[in-house]
Amino acid sequence: MPPSGEREGLLQTTKMLRVLAFVLLLSCLAGVGVLIGAHLNLHPLPANSTADRVLVEKAARRLTLLRGDTPLKTYRVALGGAPTGAKEQEGDQRTPEGIYRIDFHKDDSDYHLALHVSYPEQRDIERAAAAGVPPGSDIMIHGIRNGRGWIGSFHRRSDWTAGCIAVTDFEIEEIFRAVPDGTPIELRP
Repeated sequence: MPPSGEREGLLQTTKMLRVLAFVLLLSCLAGVGVLIGAHLNLHPLPANSTADRVLVEKAARRLTLLRGDTPLKTYRVALGGAPTGAKEQEGDQRTPEGIYRIDFHKDDSDYHLALHVSYPEQRDIERAAAAGVPPGSDIMIHGIRNGRGWIGSFHRRSDWTAGCIAVTDFEIEEIFRAVPDGTPIELRP
């Protein structure tokens, strides 16, 4: 049997290891909770909802589906890597500003699902031509890159697209279902 001083030291070490194991367990549980929360849709859009307008407020990083003046649902978004200002040319990492239309749905997107925005329209083409630059194209509302959907809502921690509007995969599934082709989309600063 070890002397009493060694026994007290062993007891202190054992207590410290138990506390450390408990703190580690709590940290793991919290991490799992955060990961689960990143993929939950606590307020799903009703299946029969149809939007007649989409509003994107760039500064607020917010996309709202509307029916008349009534918001159906609001989503947090990530934008292009240089989100301030209107898109001026290809490669500028900006999201356009103005009123456009959702002109087609893309179910074979590299980003889960996508809705194509009618940018560039004639005014954008003429402005870019006057500046001697290409206007850019392929602006979409889309999910997360295929194979990376596990990121969930963490994708919004930074603006990462090339000028598109990004939401989570389960959010684009709702938007894809609720927004028909031809729906106006207003992109505000």
